[in-house]
Amino acid sequence: MTVLGTLALAVPAMIAVAVIVLVVASAWLARRAEATVPPDGRFIDLPDARLHYIDMGSGPPIVLVHGLGGHSRNFTYALAGRLAAHHRLLIIDRPGSGYSTWKGTPDWRIGSNARVVSQFIAALDLDRPLLVGHSLGGAIGLAVALDYPRAIAGLALLAPLTLPVDQVSDLHKPLVIRSALLRRLIAQTVAVPIARMQGTAALAAVFAPEPAPADFNSNGGGALTARPSAFIAITSELVNAGDDMPGIAARYAQLSLPVGILYGREDKILDAAHQGTDAAGLIAGCELELMTGGHMIPVTAPDHVAGWIRRQAQRAGV
Repeated sequence: MTVLGTLALAVPAMIAVAVIVLVVASAWLARRAEATVPPDGRFIDLPDARLHYIDMGSGPPIVLVHGLGGHSRNFTYALAGRLAAHHRLLIIDRPGSGYSTWKGTPDWRIGSNARVVSQFIAALDLDRPLLVGHSLGGAIGLAVALDYPRAIAGLALLAPLTLPVDQVSDLHKPLVIRSALLRRLIAQTVAVPIARMQGTAALAAVFAPEPAPADFNSNGGGALTARPSAFIAITSELVNAGDDMPGIAARYAQLSLPVGILYGREDKILDAAHQGTDAAGLIAGCELELMTGGHMIPVTAPDHVAGWIRRQAQRAGV
């Protein structure tokens, strides 16, 4: 056999071995991430999903919904303790994030997330809570208000996605992957090792211009993004959000409950002027506040954000 013939046989075998190594390494890194951030709440079975959530505090209820690639610890890191003395907080992992899972075929659309939130509120028999949504969680909150207006008393939106985005942030550009097959292939092979290598830089980009807390990967739940399942969720939701937002934004005239928007002027992930100021002009009676800060204000400015949420709760009668 010639040298070229030997190479022709060897190369596919080498590629197969490399893929197997990457798959095994990704699974091992995912288990390490889950050991770093174990589930710290309880689980509930809903018609469309099995949700992991944290139930803390006492008083009128507030449901908190995290954003893209987030986790319930994004809220418990600093914000929840400042609200729990006066409110019962229900902090969920959205399906595909943290420790929550879809039942059957995952459905990554914003409206489907909103349906699960409404199912959660009904299952716990919550009496019209205030819904707090951060980033993509804000878009989901708006969909809840549009599709299930009797389920909640009002919206308090933190750095929310509210309008279609012409161009996503530099951090998210590589994650706009339209092929579901390609998303799964990348997730099972190179996504997790790359996420581990670029984790510090990615966190810095999300928190910019403010510094990311040194312990955010553990206490803030950031480590859970380094899992194949998280990559699939993030990339799938990013693609579907682009498709869903025009239809959601076109319905804002239908909103009839109190809506508040809080944005950091220096947000590097979403444009505060467009997603905050422009959106507020489309929502009747919307209360907008711009503050100093970036995208992760629930973590970086918990005192200010907690006070603002309490005011929005009072405004909504919660």
